[in-house]
Amino acid sequence: MVFCEWMKIKIKDFPGRTGTMNQRKQEENREEKYCRDVERSIIKKYRKEIWRKFTKAINEYELIQDGDKIAVCISGGKDSMLMAKLFQELERHGQKNFDLVFLVMNPGYNDINYETIQNNARRLRVPVTVFETRIFDAVVEEESPCYLCARMRRGYLYSKAKELGCNKIALGHHFDDVVETILMGMMYGSQIQTMMPKLHSTNFEGMELIRPLYLIRERDIIHWMHYNELYFIRCACRFTEQCAAQEDEEEKSSKRAEIKELIRQLEQVNPSVAKNIFRSVENVNLATVIAYKKDGVKHHFLEDYDSHR
Repeated sequence: MVFCEWMKIKIKDFPGRTGTMNQRKQEENREEKYCRDVERSIIKKYRKEIWRKFTKAINEYELIQDGDKIAVCISGGKDSMLMAKLFQELERHGQKNFDLVFLVMNPGYNDINYETIQNNARRLRVPVTVFETRIFDAVVEEESPCYLCARMRRGYLYSKAKELGCNKIALGHHFDDVVETILMGMMYGSQIQTMMPKLHSTNFEGMELIRPLYLIRERDIIHWMHYNELYFIRCACRFTEQCAAQEDEEEKSSKRAEIKELIRQLEQVNPSVAKNIFRSVENVNLATVIAYKKDGVKHHFLEDYDSHR
């Protein structure tokens, strides 16, 4: 009894230490509650706009099979971080028939961007695996660094994912990316093609790329981000770091930015424009096109024109 009273006195002698421990515990509890609220918002508030479209893409395009080990690739932006949380919720609420690795590649981020990625992962309870590359250094002298950087980043992601025993990488491209790609191909590439929901890798045998956000609108991702008061990096590339300081500005010279603005204007007249563009590549009638390519071989409508008389 005397010893217990003595311990109470000793504890009182160190109020600062006890207070610090209590503050730390309170902060941990606040962070835990915040993360649960973010997760709940996906399942509850944004169930229709985000969660159902995520699971629909998974099922409709057969993105996950039993035994898959998926590298969820996190760039630090809003799309990839939402994708990470969606996969965690799928683990928690869906059929657990797959394994996950949350993969972050550092291609040469500045300290602020890299710290932002790490802090968001910690805050949202996403256990990331980080690996370093020097891609930014490798492309700094290139005339068109963006294309080469994107190619190299995907190659490194495939390679690291395979090293970790994964058979798939998941990227955070969303519905608007798909629609913009279709229009860009037509207007600047003289071709009709789309961004596919999944692809077999041509350079890494046995690997696939999947896009689980395929049906989710970007505006809904932005709403989710603002609702939860989240901040993500927008432009991590050292060549366009001004984007991080001016997060509401896009490169006005970007072709994708031009297409995004065009779609925005068209939707003011017809709100179904983006959806119709998306569906147009699901309803291609080969009998009504002049020519098309399959497996690298070009076919022309005249090849069998007379056979339909």
